[in-house]
Amino acid sequence: MDKKPYIGKVYLIPTLLAPNTHDKVLTVQVEEMIQQIKYFFVENVRTARRFISSLKLGIVIENLHFIELHKKTTIADIQKEAQIVFKGQDVGILSEAGCPAIADPGHLLVAWAHKRDVQVIPLIGASSILLALMASGFNGQQFVFHGYLPIKANERTKALQQIEKEAYKKKQTQIFMETPFRNNQLFNSLLKTCSASTKLCIASNLTSQQEFIKTRTINDWKKQLPDLHKQPTLFLLYP
Repeated sequence: MDKKPYIGKVYLIPTLLAPNTHDKVLTVQVEEMIQQIKYFFVENVRTARRFISSLKLGIVIENLHFIELHKKTTIADIQKEAQIVFKGQDVGILSEAGCPAIADPGHLLVAWAHKRDVQVIPLIGASSILLALMASGFNGQQFVFHGYLPIKANERTKALQQIEKEAYKKKQTQIFMETPFRNNQLFNSLLKTCSASTKLCIASNLTSQQEFIKTRTINDWKKQLPDLHKQPTLFLLYP
């Protein structure tokens, strides 16, 4: 009997949250799969090439194929590029930081794979969302990740008011983030908008030597203002 042709798998490959931390956060399996895979769907080709080179696995970068997968990528684009799995090629999805397909356009390829019965395999790695939640002291059984909040000040204020309301109503941890160069604006909005007794956890530079994780009330944060400018940060609210 003829064997069925091999259909490639889609591997979700975690990257680093902080530079020079691969010894701390990447498993042997992650490095082994990076050595085996030749086709990578990535949000930014330059970042992906730099990440793989930094692992010093003896990989010739020029032999790899990088396919951009970002917020402007269409389903038609994915359909065209992902056909490679039906030719027997495994593919990997690399995030800009941490685990792919979470606050990351990699989920588009994952959805495509499920619809076509292509196996999806998530590999273990550092998730900034879970690390921050673990270290916050907040409810780890009921939580919501909102991703990025609105940029405009008035819209951001309304979003924070709604998020705080939900936290109190459902006793639910509320998690969100901002582009690092706008962290201080978001932090100031939190201080102006939220109740003095509401608890806020700030988790910055996770897994790095500069890691900073503190939970205080809004009132206590007003007494000590951290500078979060250009520091990768997650914010968590809880009653």
